Amino acid sequence: MKDLDNIPELMAGIGKRARAAAAELGFASAEAKRTALIAAADAVWASRGAIIDANARDLDYGRDKGLSPAMMDRLMLDESRIQGIVDGLRAVAGQPDPVGEVLAEWDMPSGLNIRRVRTPLGVIGVIYESRPNVTADAGALCLKSGNAVILRGGSESFHSSAAIHACLVDGVRAAGLPEDAIQLVPTRDRAAVSELLTMTEHVDVIVPRGGKGLVGLVQREARVPVFAHLEGIVHIYIDKAADRQKTLDVVLNAKTRRTGICGAAECLLIHQDVAETLGREVIGALLASGVEVRADAALAGIDGTVAADSGDWGREYLDAIIAARVVPDIDAAITHIRRHGSNHTDCIMTADDHAAARFFERLDSAILMRNASTQFADGGEFGMGAEIGIATGKMHARGPVGAAQLTSFKYLVTGDGTVRH
Repeated sequence: MKDLDNIPELMAGIGKRARAAAAELGFASAEAKRTALIAAADAVWASRGAIIDANARDLDYGRDKGLSPAMMDRLMLDESRIQGIVDGLRAVAGQPDPVGEVLAEWDMPSGLNIRRVRTPLGVIGVIYESRPNVTADAGALCLKSGNAVILRGGSESFHSSAAIHACLVDGVRAAGLPEDAIQLVPTRDRAAVSELLTMTEHVDVIVPRGGKGLVGLVQREARVPVFAHLEGIVHIYIDKAADRQKTLDVVLNAKTRRTGICGAAECLLIHQDVAETLGREVIGALLASGVEVRADAALAGIDGTVAADSGDWGREYLDAIIAARVVPDIDAAITHIRRHGSNHTDCIMTADDHAAARFFERLDSAILMRNASTQFADGGEFGMGAEIGIATGKMHARGPVGAAQLTSFKYLVTGDGTVRH
């Protein structure tokens, strides 16, 4: 790519090419898109050695930057994680093509037939941090939904993202689709992000995927519409009717399976009736698993906990740390989540159907769970093949954003010489 020093010119060129590619992708056949994604999956697996080598350079960069262990875990690729990328590409390839799906159809007394059908958004800009697998997930979902995409990965995943992107381009080339359908910004320069956020002529929507700082920057500076993927301040409320073993299993998995993902539990709310029994046992299990528990005064007597302060409520740790407090009842738990949550994912552990119904009814997080690990807050686990992020806003897309959520719709109206009287 020529002239990386002239960022406005570089980004304008990327945007213009993306817009041209989007015009072709809008009517690309389902088979061509499927072929491109299968070929991309094959290319990723064939290139796994080169991808791991590229990732090693990024890990060195991350260590030099002093990234936390959780962030280094997000960044790291090994053969099993590359297999996961391949599986994700194949899963998206196997999903139904959303473009052209008839969402509704009806006839009017005037003689008109009206259909509402899915159509691509156009050009999507994706800005993300650390996790290089997002390159494949976002590229695949945008292609599947008939959108061109401009990917801007984090500086720490620069080499890994480039290696994965090359495989995606191999895929679209093999299917005879425009290579500009999936473009990667070829510079770490932050000025490229500022340009992308204001390219209203070329970009239809921005999807930020990262921490609060990134999302805040995007929401402040963007002139292009944004699907906000805000931080995952994820709560688990242990009700007085919670099952002991299920609660132990779910809480430990939700916190410790992978601490650096947005679905990891960050705050534990415990009904006062079980605080000294099940609550104490759960906290002991977390401590034994190496989790730092920041506890309120009611739990401070448990050996190994540290005292929580006001800053621990409503905090996304992305690390082996969890806040914990006792609440008098389910309504107090709901009030706490409304005040401190991020509308991402929240869970209730209970055998009481009425308590679960109250929790589901009175909270408005994008994902609400009962007796299940919050680490299932993932588009792949929802049957979408992959996700481009989890939207915590309420406009257009909400929760895991898969291919169908990356479409809008248009109305197709058919008459027979029909005129309006």
